[in-house]
Amino acid sequence: MPSTSEISSPEAPAKRGRPGYDQQSVLLIAVDVFNRHGYDATSMGILAENLGISKSAIYHHVPSKGDLLKLALDHALGGLEAILERPEATSGAADARLEFVLRQTVAVLVERLPFVTLLLRLRGNTEIERDALERRRAFDHKVAGLISAARDEGSLRQDIDPRTVTRLLFGTINSIVEWYKPGGSLSPEKLADDVITIAFEGLHAHS
Repeated sequence: MPSTSEISSPEAPAKRGRPGYDQQSVLLIAVDVFNRHGYDATSMGILAENLGISKSAIYHHVPSKGDLLKLALDHALGGLEAILERPEATSGAADARLEFVLRQTVAVLVERLPFVTLLLRLRGNTEIERDALERRRAFDHKVAGLISAARDEGSLRQDIDPRTVTRLLFGTINSIVEWYKPGGSLSPEKLADDVITIAFEGLHAHS
């Protein structure tokens, strides 16, 4: 998966702007500002102040604040959606596919933490936000389908509604953005192990 320094979008390819900044570095700072102030409360003036450049200079990189938001959300959602296209997510036992998807979801969240944080804080006030929320719901729906399939196969317990399981699992995973600190003593791999252990010890069918 690309790092945050390798962000690109088919709709808005990276382009060189004023010296010292390219579209990617502008986007990284913008996402940080959006997360600190809220997207709605962030003006182009606030972005310019944080970047140390004029508002007009920002337009050398992106046409609008909304384009920055779309690039950021595409980066978060693209990482999540790509998980479901991997062979490990499309073939084999449903519980193994579910575990793979959950592990990879944690990995994407950690790798793209500021971007996923922004996604999870959306309020749906603009068309860009509503489109992103719809893509997120589609991702959650497909994971719910995996949970149902694993339950039907007999590998997960039958007494909990799959929709409840989905909400609880993603409630747990999504909460990571509020407390996880990259570079600390808890590695992304150990974090994923812990999430899987907690989830599946409670979900596996009793023999």
